[in-house]
Amino acid sequence: MPRIHYRRRLRSRIIISFVLFGFALTALFALSAIYLRGYLEDKLIGGTLEQNLQGYADAFYKDPNTPGVPFDKIVGYTLGPDKFANVPFAWRDLANGVYDLTEPDGRGGRIIYKLAVRKDPGRWFFLKYDTTQERHSQRLLEGALFLSVLAFLVVSLVLGFWLSARVMSPVTDLARRVQAMGRSGKSEALAPHFATDEVGALAAAFDDYARKLTALVERDREFNADVSHELRTPLAVIATTTELLLNAENLTDKVRERLKRIERASRQSAELTNALLLLSRSERSAPVDGETTDVAQVVEQVIDVYRAHLGKKPVEVRMDLENTVEVVAPASVVAVALGNLIGNAFKYTQAGEVVVTVGSGKITVEDTGPGIKPEDAERLFERGVRGEGAGGKGAGLGLAIVRRLCELYDWRVSLAPRPQGGAVATLDFRLRA
Repeated sequence: MPRIHYRRRLRSRIIISFVLFGFALTALFALSAIYLRGYLEDKLIGGTLEQNLQGYADAFYKDPNTPGVPFDKIVGYTLGPDKFANVPFAWRDLANGVYDLTEPDGRGGRIIYKLAVRKDPGRWFFLKYDTTQERHSQRLLEGALFLSVLAFLVVSLVLGFWLSARVMSPVTDLARRVQAMGRSGKSEALAPHFATDEVGALAAAFDDYARKLTALVERDREFNADVSHELRTPLAVIATTTELLLNAENLTDKVRERLKRIERASRQSAELTNALLLLSRSERSAPVDGETTDVAQVVEQVIDVYRAHLGKKPVEVRMDLENTVEVVAPASVVAVALGNLIGNAFKYTQAGEVVVTVGSGKITVEDTGPGIKPEDAERLFERGVRGEGAGGKGAGLGLAIVRRLCELYDWRVSLAPRPQGGAVATLDFRLRA
């Protein structure tokens, strides 16, 4: 069985792809905005602090009595040779540069600030810029961007459902029309219902394939009907002639036995022709006037026809009739199905017995042949598959025909190894659930 590459519906894949694309795009935009804001803020504030620190130091050297730093939210500190001033002790170990620091605000919170440090041989200069408000604004921005991502995600989901419905509408319509054709069994041109796009090309391909398939099926049906019709005439001639010869006087036993074999073969061929014709038409056929077929009588006829397969092998054939089994199907169909099962038992059994049991709505054929492997039981019903040790000529079609007849009439057929050796075949005429 080929592996399925795509387990989700096409519409689901479109929706998921659209949502993932929208989410990735908005998330990338939000992350980029946050990163750029922080990067530019650090560069701008840090550069400004360094420039202001340079101006602050130059102003101090010109006039030590400078009033301070004339900037809002920026506080300047100068340490003299004694290096004692009202500044945090941790500042004194910092080298020149700009730092992000925090300190308690005295109310249980934290103050976030940037500190620019310049240490000259005689003086140390510090500029402190309070960024608490900017950090708060940044958190608000991050929250707003997060909500925006969620909003865009919801919008992408809604748009994905809407767009997928629009995109998949022609495909869904095409699938619906193909399913309707399958249920009705009537072929209808699909291409006129669709535009000349990819779906239209697919519909045209379906139309072309349907035309070829319809022509092939029609040729097959005509061929089977013609063959069946043409075969019936010579088979009828053979049966009639054989019957007349059997009624002749002065026939030796050897000639009479040969004529009976010809009669059985012609009857078997007629039954097989009728069954194959039913399979080719995929239609059931029942006896006229609602009559039923007595399976036991068909079993006796089949055993008589296929007894030649035994030859001189030491095989005992027995039919056990537990109770009457009747089916609403032609005797020819039942004969073909049973003929393959009984014929195989006769063919593969070299010694021992073949027991055919009729009862409980089914037929069982047990033999003492080489048997089958449990894992091969189902595979033997496939076309062209023959069991191990199958000698002689054969295409491996008999059991495949039986399976097709059972599917047509809702019967069940199975093969299994026989516990005491050999194989058992079961043909169950009770309707499948």
